[in-house]
Amino acid sequence: MSAFNGWENFYVIVGSSAGALIGLQFVVVTLIAGRPLGRAEAQAGGAFATPNIVHFGVVLVLSAMVSAPWNEVTLVAALWGIVGLGGVGYVVLVSRRMRLQGAYVPVFEDWCFHVLLPLSAYAILAISAFAAQYDAGPALFLVGAAALVLLLIGIHNAWDAVMYQVFVRPRKDG
Repeated sequence: MSAFNGWENFYVIVGSSAGALIGLQFVVVTLIAGRPLGRAEAQAGGAFATPNIVHFGVVLVLSAMVSAPWNEVTLVAALWGIVGLGGVGYVVLVSRRMRLQGAYVPVFEDWCFHVLLPLSAYAILAISAFAAQYDAGPALFLVGAAALVLLLIGIHNAWDAVMYQVFVRPRKDG
């Protein structure tokens, strides 16, 4: 019996949700694309909007990887470990972009949901790759937790961005 047995429904739900939310992000960006956009707002997009697509994309990729018919956990654990390490590096880049952009002054909630929580999720993903070499069962729970946290972070951040566009940005333009 494979260590992946029993995870199919979880990853169908999580992966499908991530895919749908990627599509929804594109709809939202299309709807706000007609607004005037300066250099500062474009930089803010790289700091606050693009990470949502990356997080949703990572969840979709993880769902596909873990749902594939692997015979053993070693190779897929190495792959999700690479994804985790890449995510850690990406969060460092996002942190830098947040500091350098000038359209918005990030508050604690922004640092928490754009840096601290994603960094934790990606670090757990990377660490779980090593843990999988010893005991795949608990490691798969860590992967599932990281995927779910990234999905929820993306949902929070997408909602936060929409609320900013609806309630804050029009006051500046008008």
